[in-house]
Amino acid sequence: MLLRVVRSLSLAAVALGLLAAAPVSAAPAPKLDKALRQVDAGAPQRVIVRVTAGKRAQVREALKAAGLVIAEHPSIDAFTVELTPADYRKLAAREDIESVGLDAEVTSTATPKDSKAPGVMLLRTSILRESLGLTPLSARGRGVVVAVIDSGIAPLASFEGRIDAFYDFTAGAFRRTTPRDDYGHGTHVAGLIGAQQLANDFQYEGVAPEVHFVGVKVLDKAGKGRTSDVIRAIEFVTANRALFGVQVVNLSLGHPILSRAEDDPLVQAVERAVRAGLIVVVSAGNFGANPETDEIGYAGITSPGNAPSAITIGAVDTKQTATRDDDEVTRYSSRGPTWYDALAKPDVVAPGHGLVSATDVASYLYLRYPTLRKKGTGNRNYLSLSGTSMATGVASGVVATILEANRQSHPAAPRLTANAVKALLQYTATSVNGTGVLTDADALTQGTGELNADGAIRLAALLDPAAAPNTTWLNLRHPLALPYSVIAGGVEPWAARIFWGANILWGESIAVNTMAWSDNIVWGMDDNIVWGMGVSWGDNIVWSQARNIVWGENIVWGEGLLSSLLGDNIVWSNVVAADNIVWGELNQDNIVWGMDDNIVWGMDDVTALTFKGGLR
Repeated sequence: MLLRVVRSLSLAAVALGLLAAAPVSAAPAPKLDKALRQVDAGAPQRVIVRVTAGKRAQVREALKAAGLVIAEHPSIDAFTVELTPADYRKLAAREDIESVGLDAEVTSTATPKDSKAPGVMLLRTSILRESLGLTPLSARGRGVVVAVIDSGIAPLASFEGRIDAFYDFTAGAFRRTTPRDDYGHGTHVAGLIGAQQLANDFQYEGVAPEVHFVGVKVLDKAGKGRTSDVIRAIEFVTANRALFGVQVVNLSLGHPILSRAEDDPLVQAVERAVRAGLIVVVSAGNFGANPETDEIGYAGITSPGNAPSAITIGAVDTKQTATRDDDEVTRYSSRGPTWYDALAKPDVVAPGHGLVSATDVASYLYLRYPTLRKKGTGNRNYLSLSGTSMATGVASGVVATILEANRQSHPAAPRLTANAVKALLQYTATSVNGTGVLTDADALTQGTGELNADGAIRLAALLDPAAAPNTTWLNLRHPLALPYSVIAGGVEPWAARIFWGANILWGESIAVNTMAWSDNIVWGMDDNIVWGMGVSWGDNIVWSQARNIVWGENIVWGEGLLSSLLGDNIVWSNVVAADNIVWGELNQDNIVWGMDDNIVWGMDDVTALTFKGGLR
């Protein structure tokens, strides 16, 4: 419920009793995110306050009495309020307050204009579908509902009869309304997920053209919005998932990471949605290359791409071909690891560069970029956009095909969980080898590789989520599970491994049962590795195949080290990929990023990489 905002009201003046009523912590600063810690005084700001479990009611009443609450977020025990720096520092000193973070501006993760190739060729989605291993007989997302939380969805013929509901969260109190999209980003993403086209425009059809949509508008006509509105939208979709039949949530948006995942309100909203049974697909961000020098950067993942349970997607340039031998991860696609937590992200990458999709001729993007327009049949029009936003839409479409394939094979079984879907996508992904400076991209660039709809659908058809615990196994030596796919005539080996939080697991069999695919994954052949809810997401990762990547759970990230786009923290380096990347020392699981110009990754017997002048 939206409550009245009293902008001139100071918590210090009106609710000082609230501050004095609860025990005060000695050090409030750690509860503040990076953005708030950098401000000592000034005008009031919108912040999101998370409270200790069980204390929300008492804090709510006190804040309501002070007239400060803008919005409430019950799923994450949080409130959006407007406070001065002095006030939110005092509030953070309370023991019943978990964290205080900026209600940051979220933006779409598309790059409409390619400055290096303004005349970029338009990628036809028939090539896109073929590049994913899809055929005209492949699953088309039937029976799957995708919630697109974005700038909206225009009521175009491409979506006729398939926008089941539409809600607008940008005008204060949310309301159900007629579908619209004055910016154009959400429509483009929805088109990649599942636009239906006429025969003459079949090349622009979406990945899963039989899905249905729930549109939720959180970005305005300039493609910007509030974190708190995105959280409210996620909570709304989560609470009404059964009413609308939503299974997948697409989030092609984000903001720079300002705090640990456990303290990030947007991340926590995503985590709650996944625990409630939704599959959340999120863009990695477009901060992979320095906008001034074009140097490749690491640790540019945006929030909520750092959510452990989300499926985080980077972008691939397919070079307008269906074959994969020339594919490259785009320079702008954000690399891992995630800031603060050092989680292995992105999870996978997908086509995202120069994709043509549905558009509304009255939208901002269509009017702003005439060179990216494409005329279709009759009154159908299209636009070419690039970014991890587009890749995320492609991935959500692939997820829909996976869900349909599993349901067709096991109609009475429970639905696949987010854990299962992520494992299928990562296990069947294929390596992005590339042809230029990004040749053979590392794991922090491509995750386990490029999405492979053919392989994921084949494995999904074999999985029975209703199998009795610890009795039924999916044998990956089954003929349908042969670990390769033939895509556009090329044989593409599967990654045959998954990244789970900060762990890599691999083997030749998977325990397939309700418990395993909801909270635990049992992975291995001889000495099975059990990965479940009781294991920390921040544990060490050791990958020693073609490359060696090692990093620990205790990583110290310096504050104010880097000055890059939107104030995000990214490590810029002339070294794109190397045979040995070490995060931390072999004998002490930590790394300190200092203030000087030299960063040494790795010590002792491991090849050390020293980046001189690498900070920008």
